[in-house]
Amino acid sequence: MAQIGSISEKYMREALKQAKKAYQLGEVPIGCVIVHQGRIIGRGYNRRNTDKNTLSHAEITAIKRASKVMGDWRLEDCTLYVTLEPCQMCAGAIIQARIPEVVMGCRNPKAGCAGSVLDILQNPAFNHQAKVTQGVLENECSEMLKTFFAKLRLRNKAEKEAKRQNSPS
Repeated sequence: MAQIGSISEKYMREALKQAKKAYQLGEVPIGCVIVHQGRIIGRGYNRRNTDKNTLSHAEITAIKRASKVMGDWRLEDCTLYVTLEPCQMCAGAIIQARIPEVVMGCRNPKAGCAGSVLDILQNPAFNHQAKVTQGVLENECSEMLKTFFAKLRLRNKAEKEAKRQNSPS
């Protein structure tokens, strides 16, 4: 299980490295690692646009890789570290994989399903729940997302302006 402090920060930094890969591809910078007995067994970063696949979220990729390493779909003794609070799809996959603990960097007020919009991870209606720790390296995780979206808005504005100037009036 995760410990607050240096161990959680160590693995969240690894998740941030994954998020940076997404950032460099022009993807929303979300990264994830899954740890089993002190060893990273799954890594993933957001690749939805690159793969042209809705399912290419960081958590889903990391779960697939960890399951392959473990030789089982059950990841019962693992901890998942993710830079942004999981969406409903990823939260559902976490519960289905029986991951008992999730450590997240920052909350997702628009689509987070670890308490922000819904609480899938700790919903007693399901036969499995995950303990959630939030706010590990929150500023670093949040800043990467803010920077990405600020640049995206500027690029979109510039593209819109270029189209406007190039269209016949």
